[in-house]
Amino acid sequence: MKNKNSKRLDSIKAAHKSKKTQSSTRMEDYLEIISELVDLKGYATTLDISRYMNVSAPSVTKMLQRLDENGFLEYEKYHGINLTSKGTQTADGIRQKHGILLEFFEILGVGYETANQDAEGIEHHLNSKTIKQLRKFITFLKANPKVIDNFKNL
Repeated sequence: MKNKNSKRLDSIKAAHKSKKTQSSTRMEDYLEIISELVDLKGYATTLDISRYMNVSAPSVTKMLQRLDENGFLEYEKYHGINLTSKGTQTADGIRQKHGILLEFFEILGVGYETANQDAEGIEHHLNSKTIKQLRKFITFLKANPKVIDNFKNL
């Protein structure tokens, strides 16, 4: 009994050791929002970001400065916000994870709103190997629509 509990505790400890911090998850959210805004409007403003992130403009400014310091974007106060290639790559990766998770949840029959909410919560925490396998599984399911139909009729 003691050995079983010890293994479980060790696995929890290991998961938390490699887990992304709340801060890096938040940074990814900002990069994702900025990327979406640039795609939609051609630019992103501090005010737009604060609206979509539900935070104050000064909080956005602080985060933009951190993202700039970490090489994710180029930020000059009262000027444009430009993602660097590192920032674009990170944002694209998050968007891709979100899309894969959304598609998987929709195959499961989860409604769009719930699927989107869950994808948003999970996208930052999955290993790239897991996403790769999930993408392969989705491709398999789509190539075998009877499997999806059988599942939906359970």
